[in-house]
Amino acid sequence: MTDAIFRWREIFGKVAGRARLITVSKTFSAAEIEPVITAGQRIFAENRVQEATAKWPALRRQYPDLELHLIGPLQSNKAAEAVALFDVIQTVDRAKIAEALAKEMKKQGRALRCFVQVNIGHEAQKAGVAPEALVDFLGLCRESYGLNIVGLMCIPPIEKDPRPYFKAMAEMAARNGLKELSMGMSGDFEAAIGEGATYVRVGSAIFGGRR
Repeated sequence: MTDAIFRWREIFGKVAGRARLITVSKTFSAAEIEPVITAGQRIFAENRVQEATAKWPALRRQYPDLELHLIGPLQSNKAAEAVALFDVIQTVDRAKIAEALAKEMKKQGRALRCFVQVNIGHEAQKAGVAPEALVDFLGLCRESYGLNIVGLMCIPPIEKDPRPYFKAMAEMAARNGLKELSMGMSGDFEAAIGEGATYVRVGSAIFGGRR
């Protein structure tokens, strides 16, 4: 058994029945990912469309029941590739991206589930919709572009206790009738589950330090 499989099984045991585990495979090769697939993991995430396009089509042909999430920033000129490859887009954060995704989904005949990324800590270096702008942005995504917005995603400030931010996200989701919450990573996924996360995104705690 590889170290990655051992760590995956340990984390999966902590998450199972409480939330869904997304294994973040960015920077790792198909050969490094495949043992975790064969161990039983079925939901994966990537940060970059170009990197995902290089390794996931072959894996998905071999394992057609996999679910792939985009959790990194999306540029409008990559919308076509993203819609073709991914099942879920977790980083809808501005009108230009919402429009590009809507056009591509219509063109390709696909209806991807989408999350709105919220800049819960009001951090200038991070993407995401400001919490106070969320209601208007959700209306735009749903009414103007017809996107299937199923939940919210966030990355809380790294140097602070994440629990108040997770709690605030859960409250925002409830107020807006959204059932899914993608929050919590390798260092704080258990706290996120405690505050209502339905998906947690774990990478380095499974695969080890990234290159």
